[in-house]
Amino acid sequence: MSASSASSSSAVPDFRTEAQDLQDDLVTLRRALHANPELGYQLPFTQKTVLEELADLGLEITTGESLTSIVAVLKGGRPGPAVLLRGDMDALPVAEDTGLDYASTNGNMHACGHDMHTAGLVGAARLLAAHRDELPGSIVFMFQPAEEVEGGAEPMIAEGLLEAAGVPLVAAYGIHVEADERGRFTTKGGPLMAGFADLNLKVHGAGGHSSQPQATRDPVPAVAEIALALNTMVSRSFDIFDPVVVSVTQLEGSQASNIIPDTAKLTASVRYLSADSIALLQERVPEIAESIARAHRCTAEVDFPIGFPVTVNNPAETSTVIDRLSEVFGAEHVEEMAAPRMGSEDFSYVLQNVPGTFVFLGATPEGVDPNAETNHSPRVVFDDGLLGDQAAALAYLAFARLVDELG
Repeated sequence: MSASSASSSSAVPDFRTEAQDLQDDLVTLRRALHANPELGYQLPFTQKTVLEELADLGLEITTGESLTSIVAVLKGGRPGPAVLLRGDMDALPVAEDTGLDYASTNGNMHACGHDMHTAGLVGAARLLAAHRDELPGSIVFMFQPAEEVEGGAEPMIAEGLLEAAGVPLVAAYGIHVEADERGRFTTKGGPLMAGFADLNLKVHGAGGHSSQPQATRDPVPAVAEIALALNTMVSRSFDIFDPVVVSVTQLEGSQASNIIPDTAKLTASVRYLSADSIALLQERVPEIAESIARAHRCTAEVDFPIGFPVTVNNPAETSTVIDRLSEVFGAEHVEEMAAPRMGSEDFSYVLQNVPGTFVFLGATPEGVDPNAETNHSPRVVFDDGLLGDQAAALAYLAFARLVDELG
């Protein structure tokens, strides 16, 4: 256990025990959200439900202008800085196939557990508000739409999220449930999740009849060669210890078998773990595409927008988080990850500005194979019996971090 963890633990309430009294209410909330999933930036039902849950806690609440976000600030009874806690609220366009009594029927689904995140953050707000007088600082509760699409964290930051408490933020934490061993927390310092980019590429030639390819400048072979060359590029241009993933997911030519098109298209998903890698990708991808297109007497048009940045956990914060979760839940329920994951997460924007830690929590129900269905599956299920522990973990991490600032 780190010195800071040991010094603050005795001053932190027993949130895990207190959370037991909230468990039933949090389950009810989670299931209401699960049955009514909403997509993207506009989540009116979800926002209204969360606002009702927070109404009696004495928080300073603001709602988003460009999205249905909620920023709720708890001012403690003692002066100090602030800690941010985040829960994302949006669902996926997945038709649910779980057979649950409270399953969604609107064609969307909380297949990534954001209903758990929202209910867990409401629970953390209730736990911390009950100890307002002892709290040495402020807590910012970040209820975020649009994690699954372009990313709601960035507009929330632009609308003043990081300044909402009126004092500096010293740490930020988030917990994400996943299909994994029930009750196991996993995380690591440094790069935790990949950044991503979308590659949209067009090769322009001159089409014609399929029986006379010599009279055309056929873009289809060029696109096919580019697809293969991108795979070769990864193994020949990038260090295996700083991995890059390029997955070509769509190829498009003409709409008929006897037509050579003027234009052929390629779409790919790109994941990376460092600034050096994305910089090299931005150089190499257009170079490869344009060179191959030119060899086929065609031209290449490359659109390569960068999405979420790499999610980077602060190493010092993460070491303390691992100690504290081990202290509260037992070391056997906390595991340090050996390597980053190649999925992406827009909490990365917060961690670019505030030192903090993102944590995974295994939430596969007992008796269910955690490898059977993954996040985003129409059949994945999460155990909302963990909501009390999820809320307690967030509350404990935030309170203890503010106690650290007391010296």
